[in-house]
Amino acid sequence: MSFTIAATVDEALAALAAGARPIAGGTDLVVGARHGKAPLPEDLVAIDRIEGLAQVELHGSGATLGPLVSHAELMTDPVVVGSYTAIADAAALVGSPSTRHVGTIGGNVMNGSPAMDTGAPLVVLGAQAELRSASGSRTVGLDELWTGPGQTSARDDELLVALQLPPAREHCGSAYVRLEYRRAMEIAVVGAAAGVTLAEDGTVASAAVALAAVAPTILAVDGVDQALAGLMPDAAGVAVAELASEQASPISDLRASDTYRRHCIGVMAKRAVVAAARRAAGEQIAVPVNRSIGIGAA
Repeated sequence: MSFTIAATVDEALAALAAGARPIAGGTDLVVGARHGKAPLPEDLVAIDRIEGLAQVELHGSGATLGPLVSHAELMTDPVVVGSYTAIADAAALVGSPSTRHVGTIGGNVMNGSPAMDTGAPLVVLGAQAELRSASGSRTVGLDELWTGPGQTSARDDELLVALQLPPAREHCGSAYVRLEYRRAMEIAVVGAAAGVTLAEDGTVASAAVALAAVAPTILAVDGVDQALAGLMPDAAGVAVAELASEQASPISDLRASDTYRRHCIGVMAKRAVVAAARRAAGEQIAVPVNRSIGIGAA
């Protein structure tokens, strides 16, 4: 086994081209190996010391999240909390405090779990992944990146170097909520993110909803804009609950049955839309929404 510490992106790309696998926080890779899901790769390249990949930057075309930004940083970063709040909601629910300080947004995205907390917020906020290899760069939508449970369309020699977010719009709010049995070390049973823009009269002008843990990949709900446009937030929440439950394709496992998940995802989608609309109207709802509106264990 070989272990390389990359100081630059180019050094990391050279190692990937030679067959190494990148590691930053290692919270997915190491835990997976311990649980027997997959052995540790023969060759690893540490990317956690590469300057420039651990920053949140606001610019004219939106915002850039570096793949090495930790969940702990995301849940308090002023740009994320202020303009892309659903990501902060999700980051605050990831694992334990130690996991949040070590685990990165890039690792979460590239692990490709359909139950990841940050995935649904990134989808509703229109994030795109910038992948780089020794031969060049390309930008892909997350619906194109995630191809199945734990699977992505990224080549072995490609490294995620940025998540690009479009500019935040006026009168727009976002939120992520998930079903919780307890308040630490929990994997989402179901989760839902919503982005809502309000018209001047307080009705929904546009909306997007995405679901976690109810399909092979993070699921963007179809028909949300058409179904919710012109409705007041509470009515929009009722309408989206039906859409979410209809389009979900959950499985049964030790944590929940498919029937229970299908019901609960409608409830979570409704709560996400209402919370996002409240934020869009200017109401301050603290991160994470789960704690602020009383979801989960006491």
